[in-house]
Amino acid sequence: MTSKQQRAALQRQIWQIANDVRGAVDGWDFKQYVLGTLFYRFISENFASYIEAGDENINYAELDDGVITPEIKDDAIKTKGYFIYPSQLFVNIAATANTNDSLNT
Repeated sequence: MTSKQQRAALQRQIWQIANDVRGAVDGWDFKQYVLGTLFYRFISENFASYIEAGDENINYAELDDGVITPEIKDDAIKTKGYFIYPSQLFVNIAATANTNDSLNT
């Protein structure tokens, strides 16, 4: 299967899942929600990989936000164009989604 065929198959599968899950929600609204979530996950994983720089001894998601210095933050913004604290990574937000009052209102 070529890359183009794989991409088309993935798109069909994602669209079918979206149709099954969204129920009565308008397709455009649902797509915006799903794509926003996927983008957030992508930039979170990309940023963690950037900080860890291939070092298996570093797990950015497990670091305390307090260890982040202004220099680290400024450097990341200059290099990546954005910054995410460890507590704000997708993996950490997803892990606390069921108990986070800010997400469950």
